[in-house]
Amino acid sequence: LEAEFYNSPTLVKNDFLLGAEIIDLVQYGTSKALNEENKGFPTLRLNEFDSFFIKPPQKYCDKIDGSTFQSLALKRGDILICRTNGNPKLVGKAAIVPEDLEYAFASYLYRVRPKSQVLLPTTLVTYLNSTFGRAEIEKHLMVSNQANFSPAKFREILIPKLGKPLQSNIETAIWISFSYLRKSKWVYAQAEALLLKELGLANWRPKKRLTFVTNFSNIKQAGRMDAEYFQPKYDEITNAIKNYPGGWDTLGNLVTVKDKNFKPGDDAEYNYIELANISSNGEITGCTTDLGKDLPSRARRQVSESDVVVSSIEGSLDSIALIEAEYDRALCSTGFYVVNSSTLNSETLLVFLKSIAGQMQLKKGCSGTILTAISKDKFREIVLPKVSEDVQDQIRDKVVESAALRRESKRLLECAKRSVEMAIEENEETALEWLNREMGGALSVDEARGLRGVGWEGDLEGMRG
Repeated sequence: LEAEFYNSPTLVKNDFLLGAEIIDLVQYGTSKALNEENKGFPTLRLNEFDSFFIKPPQKYCDKIDGSTFQSLALKRGDILICRTNGNPKLVGKAAIVPEDLEYAFASYLYRVRPKSQVLLPTTLVTYLNSTFGRAEIEKHLMVSNQANFSPAKFREILIPKLGKPLQSNIETAIWISFSYLRKSKWVYAQAEALLLKELGLANWRPKKRLTFVTNFSNIKQAGRMDAEYFQPKYDEITNAIKNYPGGWDTLGNLVTVKDKNFKPGDDAEYNYIELANISSNGEITGCTTDLGKDLPSRARRQVSESDVVVSSIEGSLDSIALIEAEYDRALCSTGFYVVNSSTLNSETLLVFLKSIAGQMQLKKGCSGTILTAISKDKFREIVLPKVSEDVQDQIRDKVVESAALRRESKRLLECAKRSVEMAIEENEETALEWLNREMGGALSVDEARGLRGVGWEGDLEGMRG
């Protein structure tokens, strides 16, 4: 009955298929409880959507048996779709599975396996993430306390008929994009491995002890008595940094923390970066553009190019990003610390804070009940190494290379999306010609296949060790 359904744009002027006509398989994920203790089977959530692709799960499920897990195991070309979320903009978000993977998936996702002779999976994921795909999804959303886009609603959406030549070129663009993205992560992992090796932490892994002893004076000084805070692993990591031959100091002495509030002008337009805009690989994936008077009250930090923004909220401490030129003078939430340093270049600061050495210290400093976060005083107490300039330069080169690869990956995805939109708005011939021209500087398909030899994300963890 809602008016929006009837006012929404539609594809009726084009040849189209119903979602029901392209489905070969549709399946819900598991509704069983997940854990963070690596118990059971790795299980994907929306958190592990990485642009059009996925990354390794951070949670596991030990409530399902082996046969159930195998029935949920992901295959190359499967499309995962977000079924429900409190944020309607995330509902219907789609990602493609790049390889056969021993991962299950949670119940607020569902899997669609399209009939490839009708519609290639790469075309489907591109369309769902395009302007027209989003319009169809939002038209069919069921919104109450949470928005819902069920398989039943997927069967009702309109999907354009596209010819094989355009679909084939979209597929090439998507897989080359994935190759660039994977190499980007591999190069970034090299930067992290370089830093950890320099600190003598390349093979270090934290050990959680069941029992240990601390002095009452330590409890009194810290002003807290939760056992986790005094785990010996935290002392081990800070002692390793303090033994670095180049020296060390606290973050408060080596870094400038930009904590002055900025009052936006009511009628001026700003880019606003919030927590949801930071991906786990340190990329700013987007922003909100709005007038100052319409921004939330927490939009009170102004950032500059080369600043590093660091989430202060436990649960998203790895949401750390380097501000690039396009976000110079943007605003960000007061939930971030905004920092820069004349002793450590921004790339080294980024890599350190995202590494195990930085993340453990951030986690240790968190306190609170309803909203657990790291205070400014504890943030300033983080121990930083005075990394040699030569190593800093090497780290910077790796991070810059990684960012360039990531940008090219993103550009190719945008090209694929635009070609689908162009085919709908104009015609396939125009879209195909435009896409071929835009892909002229990209890798060849053979080169993309060569990049696949870099290895799936799981290999990155092995390399860091």
